[in-house]
Amino acid sequence: MSTSPSSQGTPNQAAVWMAGLMATAAAGVVSPLVLPFGAGSAIAAGAVVLLLVGAVRARQAQSAALEAATRDVAALEALHTSAMEALALAIDAKDSMSHEHSRRLRLYAGRLATDLGMPAVEVEAVRTAALLHDIGKLAVPEHILSKPGPLSPEEFQKIRSHPKIGAEIIAQVPFPSPVAPLILSHHERWDGKGYPSGLQGTHIPLGARVLSVVDYFDALTTDRPYHRAMMRDDAIALLRQEAGRALDPDIVDRFLTLLPALEEEARALDLLPAEGTATADDLRARVTVDSGHAVLEDISLAHREIYALYELAQALGSQLGVADTMSIISSKLTNIVPFTTSALFLIDGTGDTLTCRYAVGRDAESLVNTRVRVGDGLTGWVARNKRCLVNARPAADLEAAGRPGPMRANSALVCPLIFQDRFIGTLSVYHDEPAYYREDHRRLLERVAEQAAAVVHNSVLFEQTQEDSLTDPLTSLPNTRFLFMHLGREIARATRHNGRIALLIADLDGFKEINDTLGHHVGDRAIAQVARVLRGAIRPYDICARYAGDEFVLVLAGCGPEDADRKRQELQQAVEALCFEANGRPMKIGISIGCAVFPDDGQTHETLLAVADSRMYKDKTIRKRALGA
Repeated sequence: MSTSPSSQGTPNQAAVWMAGLMATAAAGVVSPLVLPFGAGSAIAAGAVVLLLVGAVRARQAQSAALEAATRDVAALEALHTSAMEALALAIDAKDSMSHEHSRRLRLYAGRLATDLGMPAVEVEAVRTAALLHDIGKLAVPEHILSKPGPLSPEEFQKIRSHPKIGAEIIAQVPFPSPVAPLILSHHERWDGKGYPSGLQGTHIPLGARVLSVVDYFDALTTDRPYHRAMMRDDAIALLRQEAGRALDPDIVDRFLTLLPALEEEARALDLLPAEGTATADDLRARVTVDSGHAVLEDISLAHREIYALYELAQALGSQLGVADTMSIISSKLTNIVPFTTSALFLIDGTGDTLTCRYAVGRDAESLVNTRVRVGDGLTGWVARNKRCLVNARPAADLEAAGRPGPMRANSALVCPLIFQDRFIGTLSVYHDEPAYYREDHRRLLERVAEQAAAVVHNSVLFEQTQEDSLTDPLTSLPNTRFLFMHLGREIARATRHNGRIALLIADLDGFKEINDTLGHHVGDRAIAQVARVLRGAIRPYDICARYAGDEFVLVLAGCGPEDADRKRQELQQAVEALCFEANGRPMKIGISIGCAVFPDDGQTHETLLAVADSRMYKDKTIRKRALGA
């Protein structure tokens, strides 16, 4: 059966109509259709139209889903990158001198890897490894990371473990290209002397060799605990020197060619200061700004606190006197609790009064030797209540001591020192700014006081023991041990300044008879009284020491032969004027004295003692003859 053109249309007409229909469907327009063909053709065309509309709409839905998925992937990638950056910054914040280190490495290493022709996926692995290369340092104690001096073998072994630990952490993350091997090998050396595996040359992954070069240069040009930042030209010279030894020489050449452009880009991203090489202060200041809050600075501060306390504990390990101990405490304390003056008050034997035994800083002269009764002033309040005072008025102690004077400090933080539940004194810090101290300062000073209390207590005992070991218990005069120490110092001083020293040996006359007839207790009393007379007859900076038995040695600085002889006679007259009683009866005590002068009579203390001793016996003989006559 034939169909007329009016009912079926021509193929060209059908094609035109179908194209229009598809365009209408694609545009999402729904409208009544006027079919130019017969009924049978219209039904077939309608079916086709429905199929086409469905296909177009399905394609649109797929496209929208793909766009949404792409946005989700981009968002996830951005989140992934941000998380890695945050972790890298937190790792860097552990070391107050390496802020932004990892972000600079990511920039440098990524550009260098690209220039070396590495595939894009491997370049991204290098960039990721640069951010996280030091993650293994989370397992290294803070005091080792920040130790300013050389590491012990045990400490160095701990440092050497961080690439392996870092690689084990990162191996759990499914990166598109392996990152863990780059972290594991970033401390390998071109000459095979690196760690942890001792890989050599091209056996070291290319990405790890890239990291080694940029990490080495950045470490040279930034402040570290163990060295100050190098000048840029010096760092470049050292980098060239290590090419072919620690570092891949080809990569070093490529890096140095790119370096000016890399530094310019780093400055544009605020990863380097505008004037050049990064310094610790510049980078530390930027961490808070870049992160939008102070959390990274808090991490860094916590680390500095821990290390300062560690340093303090290490420094206080040796036995020292009070002044030396407090000098160490003050020098370490200023890193965590700033002050313009620091002072130590110690309780006396009666438990009623505290005395400032040490002070350093702007108001030190006003505080030294200040005595405050328990309950009075700041120090007395802390002694009574055993609690810290924060931002108290510094002048209150001087007023309580009855010696009001100018103090430039406007705020004080005073902390009790408690040793074995016993109050021994206070540790005080002062600042010129009013209300300067915060609760964090109080907390830290209390931590320091916990360590310092035992050490200060031991220092007091040490001084007492040392004084006892250098003091004659009967006369309270210096003993022979102190005498020789003092003589050595005085002779050295006189030698430098062309000075003179007079050495006098004095021996009681007839002392054996006193002991034998009246008893040793009387003899001891006679020695003690003569000692007081001799000590009182010389200048404060001269010394009188008990030498042996009833012998004394006096050391007089700046005395020539004539002055020494006059002093000899004065001393003899003072002893003879002593009113000494034995068994209720007055007794005359005499003393023989011989003099020797440095350098006239000798250059050493042995020679001077021998000359003085010889002259003393001559004087004793003369005195006996005079008494016999």
